[in-house]
Amino acid sequence: MRGIGEVARASGLSVSALRFYDGAGVLVPAEVDPATGYRRYADDQIRAARLIAGLRRVGLPVTEIAQAVRDLGDPDAVRRQLEHHRRRLEDGLADAKRELLRIHTLLDLEENLMTRITLPAAALAASLNAVRFAATDPSGMLPGVLFETDGDMLTLVATDRYRMAMATTPVTVEGPPVRLLLPVAFVDELLPPAAGPVVLDLAAKSIRAEIGDRVIDDEPLPVDFPDYRRVLAERNEPTSRVTIDAAALRATVESAPTARREHAGNSYDLVILGLDQAGSVRMAAESEWTQAAERHVAVNREFLLDALDAAGGPGQLVLELDGPIHPLAVRLAGDDSRLSILMPVRD
Repeated sequence: MRGIGEVARASGLSVSALRFYDGAGVLVPAEVDPATGYRRYADDQIRAARLIAGLRRVGLPVTEIAQAVRDLGDPDAVRRQLEHHRRRLEDGLADAKRELLRIHTLLDLEENLMTRITLPAAALAASLNAVRFAATDPSGMLPGVLFETDGDMLTLVATDRYRMAMATTPVTVEGPPVRLLLPVAFVDELLPPAAGPVVLDLAAKSIRAEIGDRVIDDEPLPVDFPDYRRVLAERNEPTSRVTIDAAALRATVESAPTARREHAGNSYDLVILGLDQAGSVRMAAESEWTQAAERHVAVNREFLLDALDAAGGPGQLVLELDGPIHPLAVRLAGDDSRLSILMPVRD
């Protein structure tokens, strides 16, 4: 029989550790002197103590150490347990490396006053497609798309003063909130659908996108973007909301009679949307269109078709009409993540 001190020296476990594993039922001494409480171990327990010491050094939990001691007579079972723990350690190391990299990135972002946005490339392309049509300002004053973060949501907004489009999508944000106008040329580089994530690094003086192996660098536009939230807040509650099939509406708009108008030297076609007695959408003739026609609104035909395309293809749309002098809004039915607003054309 061996005393606890001798077992400690032979195994590499401390005396206190041997007492702990005794109390935990992992390595119980062969005998304990009832008078003195002195522990004595059998020779074959030295092997178990050495196993415990090794497993303890590699961080195996106590319950699993106990199982390994019970399986000591079956070396293959112990080896399977060791292999499982090795894989667990490797996975934990990989997770730790990723987290350390993220922390380094966060420190870099804060040091450079930069915000990192990560999201699926397909989600970004879908949101951009919902607003890109409104980012063509003839005056050249707003040739871009607003990127604005609020918590874990990214809002994209574009306007040419005659129409406004907005889309939101969930993202991962690292760094402070950001509100920047990104150039159309930069935005268009993000549009081709791609697999995997896209990483956007946005700062006051530089913007950068990583999509797979592609890296795009540019600068944000030094332009004050209109307060789109105020525009939304000032909109009246629409007098009519009409749900309509997108394909049917497109076919109706394409075949509807148009009126020719001109603005700033450019001519365009407009269509007049009205409501019949049942509250369904119809295309009205120009002769019916007056400021007093509360159930009609005239909009640029091309702009309306663009808004229908941006809504996302076939499906149900909701049109919000509020008479001839208020904007026409186009939404996806049951989806508040996309909105297009078209300014009315006055008679």
